[in-house]
Amino acid sequence: MERWATFDCYGTLVDWNGGIRAELERLFGAARASELLGRYHDLEPKIQAGNPGASYREVLTVTLERLATETGLTIPEGEASALAHSLPFWSVFEDVRPGLTEARSRGWRLGILSNTDRDLIDASIDALGVPIETAIVAGEIGSYKPAHRHWQVFYEQTGADPGRYVHVAQSVYHDIAPAAELGIPSIWINRLGEPDDARPARTLAGVANLADALDALVPV
Repeated sequence: MERWATFDCYGTLVDWNGGIRAELERLFGAARASELLGRYHDLEPKIQAGNPGASYREVLTVTLERLATETGLTIPEGEASALAHSLPFWSVFEDVRPGLTEARSRGWRLGILSNTDRDLIDASIDALGVPIETAIVAGEIGSYKPAHRHWQVFYEQTGADPGRYVHVAQSVYHDIAPAAELGIPSIWINRLGEPDDARPARTLAGVANLADALDALVPV
């Protein structure tokens, strides 16, 4: 019987913080990049929740504009869509390709549940270099995590057995918390060294040893 692992992409597999910070630094200078990134983290979920039908390109653009307005900065002319333009080029974490390849070699089917758009996730999947069986994106379902719609669509599309399914993600707010609400076992990829959390079934610092953790939760 099939075993499924789904992933959040940005922050878990692709360096979301690094990609956005680099653009903030390029647009506004290095001195304020860390401060601006922290505020960006606060603003983006509010904008997603307030307009779940918006494309992620729109979310990136509106968040950047609001960030600039709140902090008294000016976005250079023609750069309002800088984050959306840069996203396809954000770096994949070094442990991702070997970690996902090993999981696939053990029979795991891989999917992505992402708060993004189809063209953006397709570009990132190409960068991963590992086959992904399905990708469900906010831009097509009109819903942003932590709302539960991504998981509902995943079950509808795949017919996955809930007893043989694990979700893997870095964000507690967007992924680990809603997975717990749905009774889905999760593996928290705690790349940022955050305080311990009781909700994930396993906690890892990266995905290098992911296959072992998955097998422990759902044996062959």
